[in-house]
Amino acid sequence: MKEIVVIGAGPAGMMAAISAAAAGDRVTILEKKDKVGRKLSITGKGRCNLTAAVNRDGLIKGMPGNGRFLYSCFSEFANQELIEFFARRGLKVKVERGQRVFPESDNAGQVVEVLVGAMREAGVRVITRCEVRGLRVVDGRIAGVDTGQGIMPASAVVLATGGLSYPGTGSTGDGYRWAEAVGHKIVEPRPGLVPLVAAEPWVSRLQGLALKNTRATAFDARDRKINEDFGELLFTHFGLSGPIILSMSRDIAQYLYQEGKPVRIELDLKPALSEEKLDGRLQRDLNQQSRKLFKNALDGLLPAKLVPVVIDLSGIDPVKPCHQVSRAERQGLGQLLKHLTLTVTATRPIAEAIVTAGGVNVKEVDPRTMQSKLVPGLFFAGEILDVDGYTGGYNLQACFSTGYVAGRSAARI
Repeated sequence: MKEIVVIGAGPAGMMAAISAAAAGDRVTILEKKDKVGRKLSITGKGRCNLTAAVNRDGLIKGMPGNGRFLYSCFSEFANQELIEFFARRGLKVKVERGQRVFPESDNAGQVVEVLVGAMREAGVRVITRCEVRGLRVVDGRIAGVDTGQGIMPASAVVLATGGLSYPGTGSTGDGYRWAEAVGHKIVEPRPGLVPLVAAEPWVSRLQGLALKNTRATAFDARDRKINEDFGELLFTHFGLSGPIILSMSRDIAQYLYQEGKPVRIELDLKPALSEEKLDGRLQRDLNQQSRKLFKNALDGLLPAKLVPVVIDLSGIDPVKPCHQVSRAERQGLGQLLKHLTLTVTATRPIAEAIVTAGGVNVKEVDPRTMQSKLVPGLFFAGEILDVDGYTGGYNLQACFSTGYVAGRSAARI
């Protein structure tokens, strides 16, 4: 009977352990924190967006960071297999906007419980509070794991230690160092899905304001569109966050990383109205409130927190009576509401990112098995790999898929 060791008890590691143990081998999973699945239990604001209800090509498209590398994994274990895995263990799912798949209970803790139960049933030995120091390689192949209390022998090791996001949950880049020590190249880790930092000083005045039904469009330094999205965003003391910003941030962060130039984001605060219809709306509002001061005329149009900022940016005298607002001023206000502009100069630190981009170079990993091409017996799964995707369940699906294939392959060597 082979000894298989999985390092890291996140979604990829737990699925790898379950998959490997199904073949009857002895499987041990090592976790340096005091309990397993810590990051998984908080993902999706505690709801856990498990996967996306799209076909295989859709899954690959949702992983712009080396998605083609996952073709074999998605062919063997994709969203339908994942949903069935949880259904067999009593966890039902639902599909929400954007084809996002969540547990019906909206409880990420239940996802962790199912995985823990599956490991228990499969006979996986779980060791928490275990500090791994490195990998033991003998004659060019994996021989075990250095736990600091001696060498734990292993015929195969699955590295599923995650990236650098949310270090408090255990993702502190250990796996990168161990992989590099045995010859693997590491593509520089950087933030994937992450809040954005804006240069405009007025943004801090809007801290905590959430806007729904807003369209955001990002442009590069040459005025070319990077991407756009529609939905909810959140102003913070440093800039922007919220669902659509996190979704857009992957491509924006890539541009900032590669070009080092700022990105312009335009917010359409009234996407349901054309510029002409918005001008008509503003004209009616100002006429109906003709005796009011301009600063008191926008409450029916904008959230209260946004009103003073828009007034300042409009350049219109806040104490000017509405009937004195000129046509040019009114049209300028309409342009401001359709093109509220922020200058994104950076992302927040990688520790605050939802996902890490970069990691173990996939050219050095067999996509059919997740086994290292350099060190036989060494397998990779999850965020440690240089694969990353958009929000919507794609990154978790990649973790589960690579974990399943890595564990199954480790059991076959």
